[in-house]
Amino acid sequence: MNQIFPGVWKQKNKILTKNIVPGFRSFTEETLKIKGEEYRVWDPSRSKACAAIAKGLKGFPLRQGMKILYLGIANGYTSSFFSDIIGSEGIIYGVEISERSIRDLNPVAEKRGNIVPVLANARRPEDYRWIEQVDIVYQDVATNDQSEILIRNCNAFLKPSGFAMIAIKSRSIDVTKNPRQIYTQEEKKLSRVFKILDKKELDPFEKDHMFFLLKIKQL
Repeated sequence: MNQIFPGVWKQKNKILTKNIVPGFRSFTEETLKIKGEEYRVWDPSRSKACAAIAKGLKGFPLRQGMKILYLGIANGYTSSFFSDIIGSEGIIYGVEISERSIRDLNPVAEKRGNIVPVLANARRPEDYRWIEQVDIVYQDVATNDQSEILIRNCNAFLKPSGFAMIAIKSRSIDVTKNPRQIYTQEEKKLSRVFKILDKKELDPFEKDHMFFLLKIKQL
């Protein structure tokens, strides 16, 4: 078993995180016991962040104790693995517009202890301005103004030294254009605010998606 990033391991073709709630499976994920420790198998076909790691992402900025603003947290699958990586001293503020998804997220958040569900529209960061400054903003809201949503929230909440990650879904922006045209268009928008550290197309795990790893530019 090799550690590929802090809190993320690889065993053969499986990507793993160490379960901070041993004995509890947040979803139907496979668990492994290795040297007396319980690890969860992170599925790249269910998580765009994991797909990016599987495709060879050069860096993954999550660390123990970090604070994350997660836009479009849905039922919490990906964030449950983020939860393992940042540990009990970190916190994830999970913004989600769907009441049903929040209901599914609540038991996961309650058991894990470091996820705070926020029922809100990610287009309106002023509605959750009580959230503190964070180390990372992660955006997974599939809509035609994805980049703008990320930038707006980073302006409101991201620390000056912070990172951002976004999974661009080209078909949510314009179904008539070639996905790579969309990626180029969105990269131009993002590059005005961020330094682009890496980018990965997510096929075959997530069709027509591009993942960007970003760092906020210093003023």
